[in-house]
Amino acid sequence: MSAMSEKTIVHLLRHGEVHNPEGILYGRLPGYRLSEDGVLMAQSVAKWLTDRDVTALFSSPLERALETAAPIAETFDLPVTVEDRLIEAGNRFEGLTFGVGQGSLRRPAHWPFLVNPVRPSWGEPYTKIASRMKGAVIAAREAARGHEAVCVSHQLPIWTLRRFAERRRMWHHPRRRQCELASVTSLTFEDGRLVEVAYHEPAAGLVRRPTVPGA
Repeated sequence: MSAMSEKTIVHLLRHGEVHNPEGILYGRLPGYRLSEDGVLMAQSVAKWLTDRDVTALFSSPLERALETAAPIAETFDLPVTVEDRLIEAGNRFEGLTFGVGQGSLRRPAHWPFLVNPVRPSWGEPYTKIASRMKGAVIAAREAARGHEAVCVSHQLPIWTLRRFAERRRMWHHPRRRQCELASVTSLTFEDGRLVEVAYHEPAAGLVRRPTVPGA
């Protein structure tokens, strides 16, 4: 990096654990808030970020993301800017339990939604997710030029953008995503050019298995 180059970091933060005892794929549904552990996760991330140069904070409009952003806002005395492009991916199975057995996959009416995992046929196309997330990251990068920004979002949007940024195919197996609850995927830019992608799990000690459906 030359002496005159400008370094900006955008941290993509997945929200903390959600209170969801029924195991619903909650997607964009309202009313799904952080669990007690989820609140602790959010606090852990804020503590982890304390010594960073965070000057801008953005969040998905969903409750769980806004609650995850709250301790960061308090730590840095920043307003939370709601950014709709950070919202969870759309999904046709929203509001249902997902899987075989008693899950939604056992219903023949749902099988046509599973025919194309590359798009995917059951929800918002990966290309659309990547495009809106890229726009949100660019806006955050410009807002925090020369400093750092935090964007609170959801597992699939963050993972899709990372695969896009790393020039990997966007379709993938959900269980192979490297995007744990309250994890941070950091994008480092030099003069607007992406030069590094890093991954951290500040709240790893609070994550239990299996994690809840939805992201």
